[in-house]
Amino acid sequence: MRKSIAIKNKIEITELIKVAPFRKNVRTTKPHTHNNYFEIIYLSKGSGTHGIDYNIYPIEPPTIFLVRKEQVHHWDITSEPEGYVLLLRRAFLEKTLDNELKKLFSSLSALNYLQLKEVDSIETLFRLLVDEQDFTVVEGLLKALLAKINKVIPPLAIPDKQQENLSVQFKDLLNQPDDLINSVAYYAEKLNTTPQNLNAYCRKDYKKSASMLISEHMISEAKRLLIYTDNNITQIAYNLKFNDTSHFVKYFKRYVGTTPQAFRNNSINHNNFK
Repeated sequence: MRKSIAIKNKIEITELIKVAPFRKNVRTTKPHTHNNYFEIIYLSKGSGTHGIDYNIYPIEPPTIFLVRKEQVHHWDITSEPEGYVLLLRRAFLEKTLDNELKKLFSSLSALNYLQLKEVDSIETLFRLLVDEQDFTVVEGLLKALLAKINKVIPPLAIPDKQQENLSVQFKDLLNQPDDLINSVAYYAEKLNTTPQNLNAYCRKDYKKSASMLISEHMISEAKRLLIYTDNNITQIAYNLKFNDTSHFVKYFKRYVGTTPQAFRNNSINHNNFK
């Protein structure tokens, strides 16, 4: 194991979006995260498994995998794959003026795995995106692609623009593992709102309190560190900004039902993550 999780970068710093065919020689990879971009993988052929965080998904084409920038993932592909990979930076969404595109992305960003039925138009859109350079055209093709993928899931109901902006910004802040803070007031201040208002929007949009959403991200990051690094429990507690190790252990056990060390031991015994 390592002290930190490997970071891979497959897109130039100046690129906002990159689309390419899935590399056929990719079969097995070690656990890694990405350098600040969202990844959409479409596979029309292939078999094996795809690990995302602490979940192992079967490769059963046609399928879509979605990996956020803070997530750890790894491949174990047992037959020749075929498909496309789309890498998307947050800066692309900041540049576009198309709010519908942003809504479509937001509804997908929390998912990891989707099974597809209709694929012809999806493959065509990926193929067109590979060589397209014009931002306006790329914007339109990406919107069409996200809309097609969204048909597989129930639509995300966002009642107004204020809530959309607040929800997206809050989730973006929570997806920064280096700056996770177990405090609703902290995020409310960053979003220029009150803790009560942030809680109200979270309950309306996600059916969960802001503190519960924070806890989910804290536990997810704790699990990543327990599985993919050899940092001890005290170091992990410190990384997650807990005042002491015992507080972290109690916090983790309250949400997971077991201690951090027991979770680590069980994960190592049942999964070959390293």
